[in-house]
Amino acid sequence: MKIAELIKYEGDNSTFIWKHPCEDFNTTTQLIVHESQEAIFFMNGQALDLFGPGRHTLETQNIPLLRKIINIPTGGQTPFHCEVYFINKTEQMAIRWGTDSKVQYIEPTYKFPISIGASGEMVLSVSDSRRLILKLVGTEGSLDRQSLVTYFRAVLMTRVKTYIAQTMRQSAISIFEIDEQLESLSQNIHTRLIDDFLEYGINLKHFYITTVVKPDGDSQYERFKELHFRQYADIAEARLKQQTDIIHAETEAQRVVIDSKAQATKRMQEGYTYQQERGFDVAEDAARNEGAGQFTNMGIGLGMMAGVGGGIAGVVGDAVGSAFKPNTAPSFCETCGAMLDVGASFCAECGAKRVDSKDTCSSCGYKFERAGNFCPKCGTRRG
Repeated sequence: MKIAELIKYEGDNSTFIWKHPCEDFNTTTQLIVHESQEAIFFMNGQALDLFGPGRHTLETQNIPLLRKIINIPTGGQTPFHCEVYFINKTEQMAIRWGTDSKVQYIEPTYKFPISIGASGEMVLSVSDSRRLILKLVGTEGSLDRQSLVTYFRAVLMTRVKTYIAQTMRQSAISIFEIDEQLESLSQNIHTRLIDDFLEYGINLKHFYITTVVKPDGDSQYERFKELHFRQYADIAEARLKQQTDIIHAETEAQRVVIDSKAQATKRMQEGYTYQQERGFDVAEDAARNEGAGQFTNMGIGLGMMAGVGGGIAGVVGDAVGSAFKPNTAPSFCETCGAMLDVGASFCAECGAKRVDSKDTCSSCGYKFERAGNFCPKCGTRRG
């Protein structure tokens, strides 16, 4: 029988417990324990010493419990029979779990019976090596992920299914909105499962529900599913229309403001006000009627016409009024500039004879350039 001289871990990282195949050792055998590992010695089915990371020489001084059981001469080469278990204490991630049957409950929103399942992942690590070996491993040669999940299947199924059914009923969580609750469901189930795993020396670091299996294809489920999402679609359409109407109203208001600013800028550049513009519009409408006689027929007198809107309307009223009244504008002497009396032929100041040329305005002296009835400078009727 070969006697081992070096003992080290030869399993993979997905294994929690691994038993070294050799069971015969010398007292000078070297034991190598890696980081995140522990090693436990068994003899005659009894757990003896626990070794942490490092290199260890198997001697009676290093195995005090073994020294109490058998007498090994100090410094001798006497072999002894013992079992060594390596415990992997790294965190094992992405360990899959799933319910083996459906959870039955009444959907709280639409009150119809439904069956669902759940699955997810969890993260585990060994917290108590001795307890794990004594309670779960026993005489088995290893403990891997699948074996561990199998041991805890009953716990998982009972806790997970019971909690999901209770929570969905008490909190009135709709089956169509349960995906929004996966984080809170995971956290609460994790809290409930921690003590169940610690009892066997396992630390449940994280627990996740990643999928809730719904009865897709079931006629009753599909009918309520369509009804549920149809009402949200109607709400979304109504909100979209409301937002569109608001955008259109805002756009129209902005357009009106822009047009108003543009018109105000145009008035300022052309030198008239809004009131003057409105007076011009009234005068323009009146001008469309044939002859001055139409003003009377419309009920609009010349005096009223002259006062509408001030400014532009006043100018229009003055121009129209002057067409129907005699020339009363003063004239001035061409020699001394004194104002001449109405109808006078000579100047009362210097005696010069009055000059009244049809080519010159008798009021302001403007020299006419073309024929017309009024002076283009002061508006006086030409003789």
